[in-house]
Amino acid sequence: MLPNEVANVSFESFRDLTRGKRVILLYPWANFRNVFLSYFLNDIGEGLLYHRIPEETDSLQVWVRGLLEELQLVLDGFGGGLSDALEGASAEEMGAALAADFGNVDLERAVLFLDELDRVPQDVEFRAFTTALVDNLPANTQLALNSRLLTYEPWINWVNRDQAVVLGTAHRSNNLMFTKETTPKPQLEVYAFGRGHAISNGREIRSWDGALPRNLFFYFVDNPLVTRDQIFEIFWPKLSIKDATNVFHVTKRKITERISMQVDDEENYELTTYSAGFYVPSDKIVRHYDVADFEYAMEGALMSDNPHEKEVLFRHAVDIYKAPFLHTVKLAWVDARRKQLQTMYAEALIGLANLQAGRGEWERALGSYVRVLRETPQREDIHRKVIQMYINMGRNDDARQQYTLLERMLKRSLGVAPSEETQVLLRALGQ
Repeated sequence: MLPNEVANVSFESFRDLTRGKRVILLYPWANFRNVFLSYFLNDIGEGLLYHRIPEETDSLQVWVRGLLEELQLVLDGFGGGLSDALEGASAEEMGAALAADFGNVDLERAVLFLDELDRVPQDVEFRAFTTALVDNLPANTQLALNSRLLTYEPWINWVNRDQAVVLGTAHRSNNLMFTKETTPKPQLEVYAFGRGHAISNGREIRSWDGALPRNLFFYFVDNPLVTRDQIFEIFWPKLSIKDATNVFHVTKRKITERISMQVDDEENYELTTYSAGFYVPSDKIVRHYDVADFEYAMEGALMSDNPHEKEVLFRHAVDIYKAPFLHTVKLAWVDARRKQLQTMYAEALIGLANLQAGRGEWERALGSYVRVLRETPQREDIHRKVIQMYINMGRNDDARQQYTLLERMLKRSLGVAPSEETQVLLRALGQ
């Protein structure tokens, strides 16, 4: 469990955990949001200022203006500074202005509860606004945030300074997002979608002293629990145990050197340690891995029964998937992993498209289904979805053309004709 994270807390525990904190993070999927809201109401009553982010929010300015309008309905004369700042001021100035306005509120204690925060674009402007707001909040005001997705920045800064508390009902599978470190540790950022690169403490590792250390590095990161026999079978299946062991330890040492040389001290920072027969992540460094984030978002989307939550998480997964997994590496384990992640990416696009089609957004759904076909061109069910979207939009010629494309592809690759279900769609067009 993450430090400062609880699943079910008593009112007394809630009060103790949140006392003196500038920021209260309900993360991720805080299914007990209503419980926490009731705690706030019991604790501060009218000092709870609740604002739910509208679904159509597409910019910081739109959101902040809507927030101001809601606050002015419950706080007489509130927001003079923010009103002025909205007329051309920077995001940082708007955040500071909102904090200053809270300093003029006649409340013993106030909590601004922002619900569905993931609906606001988490961009540079958002971070600048939030940082200025939190850093300038008066002592009697707290910021409570409910979100299914939170980025590492800027929240980790307040967690590390004991100015933020994390409450929730689930935690990230890699246990890293909001881990508070009593002693600073090097940060290792690993990006495997695309060519693949790693950043150790803010510096990219550019030289690996050969392909083998680099490939073993990505294997370790992608497989956080692995035995020596599994490693040998993947990398040195034809070597004797003795020879494979020698090569393994030399290669592992090179990985340690590449990570450590980017850190300004004399320590050796190993990527993995050996424990109970397994190589597991070392606790000397903090990892951030884009593939783990992608899989976590997909897991959450597939488990959720909330359409908005599903869409947020599917879209997050799609955004993370920049390119195929380690697309320049030609190894059997990489090929297998690449296909697996590509299939998951296609499922994310299908999930998005189905939600869009369910709302009658034919054009957007069409775009998503077409992207699926770029990944899995032989999926007849997706071709059928594309045909249906064209029909829904009255683009019958495009529907016929898509059918012809499918017909040729199936004949060429499998020697079969489209299924009866697909042919029914074509006959509905009068053919």
